[in-house]
Amino acid sequence: MARIAAFAYGVVCYALFLYTFLSAIWFVWKMDETAPGGRLLTESILINAALLGVFAIQHSVMARQGFKRMWTKLVPQPIERSTYVLFSSLALLLLMRFWQPIDIVIWEIQNTAVRMVLDGLFWLGWGIVLIATFLINHFDLFGLHQVWLYLRKQPYQPPTFRTPGFYQFVRHPIYMGFTIAFWSTPTMHADHLVFALLTLGYVLVAIKLEERDLVNIHGEQYQVYRSGVSMLVPWPRKRAA
Repeated sequence: MARIAAFAYGVVCYALFLYTFLSAIWFVWKMDETAPGGRLLTESILINAALLGVFAIQHSVMARQGFKRMWTKLVPQPIERSTYVLFSSLALLLLMRFWQPIDIVIWEIQNTAVRMVLDGLFWLGWGIVLIATFLINHFDLFGLHQVWLYLRKQPYQPPTFRTPGFYQFVRHPIYMGFTIAFWSTPTMHADHLVFALLTLGYVLVAIKLEERDLVNIHGEQYQVYRSGVSMLVPWPRKRAA
């Protein structure tokens, strides 16, 4: 019975993730068309920064290996990833629900061709994010693989280190895709700029924390990979040290 409950829990968490992911695409797409929230500029910026801070802290702290070792004393190992996905989804839904629009135009491009290119880059960015998750094991990343194995009474083995597809040219294609999507807009309002700047700052910090964990897990294998492949921008492959 516990295995069935764990699997059902994982499915619900994954369904919430899908809803949140699609909502996030729509949220960013419509961000520059939303009516102002009626708050003072400083107040709106502080609220938005706090909402992003909640998401960033949750997303980074719960992903750290030390936290996981402590957390799995309370949460069974098979549903640890699903629980992480659940909290991440709730933090992002909170952000989207209480986000404060700021009706100050930073730029607005009138050229139709350029607008079409930027709109295309927006969808390309989200496509890169989604494809990159499947390249490394989408269902493991979002907890379904773990609860499925637990249901079938099979042992779980963490994914091995691989560099398929995009990962041969950039170490963090998921973050790259998000960055492209967040900055590719023909009309940039002030709240969108705050969102893009703070998420870029979070990405740079998160990469440092994530790569520290990856070096601890994969050792020299990841260090060689890091020395030869760019972090976010797919420059020509570097010579490995």
